[in-house]
This record gives sequence, structure tokens and C-alpha cells, in this order.
Amino acid sequence: MRIRGQIGDWPVDLTIELEPQEWAQLGRQIEVPVAEPVAAAAAAPRQDDGQWHAAREVLRLAGQMNGPELLDRLEGLAGSTAAGKRLLVRLRHSSEVKVESGVDAPVYHWVG
Repeated sequence: MRIRGQIGDWPVDLTIELEPQEWAQLGRQIEVPVAEPVAAAAAAPRQDDGQWHAAREVLRLAGQMNGPELLDRLEGLAGSTAAGKRLLVRLRHSSEVKVESGVDAPVYHWVG
């Protein structure tokens, strides 16, 4: 298995080699959680749907915002930095949002 990427500014290139019996032993040590049935998961509303709709509304009303300003608003909305960052990532990957590279920070545009 090869893992390549970056941690901050540091490049990472890690190769893990295991024999077949070692993979089997590793697999036995991992407990796989039982997944909920898909219908039940789809029927129950997500806990953060209210925050998600509010985050979309913040950007929609503004039209566009730079990343730090938007993150600041989302942190206030969500109640924590971590929750604000999750909403920002979700917006970044939304088809309703276009992200452009700004001079100092990304600029988020509502495209609906």
C-alpha cells in the first residue's frame, strides 16, 4: 500500500508492505460497525440540516464572500470553529457555490 500526499508543507510518501498473513491478522483486529439500513438513514433528517440551510442562506444573501469572512460567520452560526470549518468545506463542494482564488484568500460566490 502506498500513501502519498502532504502534511502542511511537508510531502509524504509512505509505503507499507505486509505479507498476506499480516493483512489477515490486521483484518481480524478491525471491527466493522453494522450499517444502518439506507431507507432509515434517508428518512431521518440530518442533525445539521438547519445549519446547512442557514450557511447557504448567508452566502446567498451576500452573493460573494472571502473565505476568512465566511468562516467567521459560519463559526458564529455553528457555535464552534470545527463546525464552521465543516460547513465551509461543504459549501466549497456544493454545486451552488463557485470558489475562486483571491489575492489573499479564496472567494466564495453563490451561483444557486
